[in-house]
Amino acid sequence: MSDTLLIIEDEPSLAKELARHFASKGWDVDSAGSLREARSTVLGRQIEPLVVLADMSLPDGNALDLLEEARKQKVPGEWILLTGYGGVPDSVRALRLGAYDFLEKPCPLARLEIIVAGARRSAQAQRRLESQSRDGRRLYSPESYIGASATTEETRRMIARLAEVPFSAIIIGGETGTGKGLVARILHHGGPRADGPMIEVNCAALPRDLLESELFGHEAGAFTGAKGRHRGYLEQAHEGTLFLDEIAEMDIDLQTKLLTVLEDRSLRRLGGEKSIDVDVQIIAASNRNLEARVREGSFRSDLYHRLSVFRLDLPPLRERLDDLPLLVPALIEEYNARSGRSVRIVPDAVYKQMRAYPWPGNVRELRNVIERAVLLAHDEVFPIEWMQLGQGLGQVAGPRPESGPCVEGDRVVIPLDGSMALDEMDSYIIKTALARSGHNVTAAARALGTTRETLRYRIQKYGLGTERGGNQELGSSQGLGARG
Repeated sequence: MSDTLLIIEDEPSLAKELARHFASKGWDVDSAGSLREARSTVLGRQIEPLVVLADMSLPDGNALDLLEEARKQKVPGEWILLTGYGGVPDSVRALRLGAYDFLEKPCPLARLEIIVAGARRSAQAQRRLESQSRDGRRLYSPESYIGASATTEETRRMIARLAEVPFSAIIIGGETGTGKGLVARILHHGGPRADGPMIEVNCAALPRDLLESELFGHEAGAFTGAKGRHRGYLEQAHEGTLFLDEIAEMDIDLQTKLLTVLEDRSLRRLGGEKSIDVDVQIIAASNRNLEARVREGSFRSDLYHRLSVFRLDLPPLRERLDDLPLLVPALIEEYNARSGRSVRIVPDAVYKQMRAYPWPGNVRELRNVIERAVLLAHDEVFPIEWMQLGQGLGQVAGPRPESGPCVEGDRVVIPLDGSMALDEMDSYIIKTALARSGHNVTAAARALGTTRETLRYRIQKYGLGTERGGNQELGSSQGLGARG
């Protein structure tokens, strides 16, 4: 699409001079000499100008009326208005309608060229955002949640219904890898806020202090290293959607601040004094049981109730195995396109092995299996030998005898299905090492590749010293007290 400049000017000589000048600057220029002609051009979509340069007072009306009609019909483009007599009411109305600038005649051509160039950049940015929004609506429709099983169809109907509702908050639950991020994008791009931004935050990926700064923003000098003003994710998501993944990992004090923002619909940046209004739709996701976290006291009950306006729980892959005949070809096609492969044939033995596997990592694990097999395929046949289901967990294909952590010889097997927190994994490893060393801290530290002091600190942190029995070394109060 070319960069079109529409000049609306009733003085033929001026219109001709402006058209000649901007055509020499690379614009595709169209002209209109009256409001009627301009209305037919703009509202009739004969052209879609990137920038409109309009004389406000035309023989048959005011260009502000046309701008207002264009805004109501959501016609894109930036408007620059010129007037022979400046008036405060007109300038206020022009800015309220979203005009890029309001200039008095005569305006020096050099200045006008700079302003038109700025309007072009702004309009191009808007066009990119609109294109991304259209692409998002196409890519993230409810049909993107693939499957034909009864469970999937019911979930898809619920997603489609929720996408029609202007909700303020929703919690998406389900095991890790079930597609919570995909559903969040479907709800945003299919909903009334699709034209607004969608900001995604993984609460487990950022340390507490950094997450606070990224969420709420900060002013220059708010803390060491804060050299400039930073708009936080909540501000960036204004009039759009904020997706908070793994919200159960958010510290309790940050939960309090988030609840305040959601209730007051305003925030203050760190180190700031001014309240900033924010209008944000919240999609929160967690593979944890948030109700259990509320009972434990690690998640605020008032925040939970504020977020759970709606609740959507996604089924694990093992409960929708009938979707495999649709999921597998779709993923193969995706990775064929990415890698230049041409896998087309999926043997029945592949599906048989997939149906016998519990899929602890759900669709995310299935994606990894498909990607690996497609990349290592030699021809059109899906290579069953490269599926390697469950081998990353130290087993052959088939269900695990237990879902929790276990010891296999000299190896500790930890589930990565979201059933254990990081501290729980750390505690289990240390507890196992202590048991195997007869609660000898020196031997356990050697086996774990760490120092006695570090291990003693962690033993105290996790309260493992109470399980030592009467071991003298592990019970040394002097050693445990050294890290205070």
